[in-house]
Amino acid sequence: MTTALFTHPASLDHVTPHGHPEQVARIEAIEAVLSAPEFAALDRRLAPLGELETIRKGHSKVYYNRIKAAMPDYGDAHLDPDTFMSPGTWEAALRAVGGAVAAVDAVMTGEATNAFVATRPPGHHAEKARAMGFCFFSNVAIAAIHAANEYDLGRVAVIDFDVHHGNGTQDVLWHESRVKFASSHQMPFYPFTGGIHQKGAFGQIINVPLEEATGGAVMRDAYEEKVFPVLRDYDPDLIVVSAGFDAHVRDPLAGLQWENEDFSWLATRICDLASECCAGRVVSCLEGGYDLTALGESVGAYVRVMMERGA
Repeated sequence: MTTALFTHPASLDHVTPHGHPEQVARIEAIEAVLSAPEFAALDRRLAPLGELETIRKGHSKVYYNRIKAAMPDYGDAHLDPDTFMSPGTWEAALRAVGGAVAAVDAVMTGEATNAFVATRPPGHHAEKARAMGFCFFSNVAIAAIHAANEYDLGRVAVIDFDVHHGNGTQDVLWHESRVKFASSHQMPFYPFTGGIHQKGAFGQIINVPLEEATGGAVMRDAYEEKVFPVLRDYDPDLIVVSAGFDAHVRDPLAGLQWENEDFSWLATRICDLASECCAGRVVSCLEGGYDLTALGESVGAYVRVMMERGA
């Protein structure tokens, strides 16, 4: 068995204005690291286009058409002060959804033990009816619902360790009884959601706020006390991860102080949980991470563990 890596050149065609942190260079930084010989064994695949019927697992057709219509023929268009579209954004966003869903299929059919989806734009801030925070479609939430529908799974776990709360994932999954969602995030901080009182329609949402300037030790204690025991009891059939790397100490947009080894630790403990519960099945999708060097190093550290555990 192997680790599958889903990418697509279309991620490079989603062009944001000069100085925007969610930039083409993020994918280039990841590709540079994952091109090293130690990652040669990755099962590299092209992310397919996400289809309307798949996207409707998280968004309405009206929303889908509104985002499509907003794409400019040239230059850029903005949907909010942070979220921009260029002529290449539409295909890139569809590939991000399609990559997440294809990664679920690869893992659930046994073609790969686990998978990493290195596409952009990210997705965890996209709510049912609102694009925001650099995000257009709720990639991870859609992938989790796809897994539940297509493989008759009653228990899918979603873990989000991006420094920002996954408000879009929470919104899409709020009434989804088959998916348990756990998000750790800096708080108070954008998008100013993710309080512990937000539990979902079925009590299936776990929010773990972390204080600014705390490091990996605080994060590890929080996961060992508040996340992994609950998910172990839940006994998921699949784990889907919003893998954001912007909690890194060098990231310019946030205030947590994690190091590369903290992302290795998360990968290890997530794989431990998956080995106990679901034959190692983990699908991880890129979210944030805006210091290019830190992003490349952290993704490398995370994927290295996935490969070791997927072999």
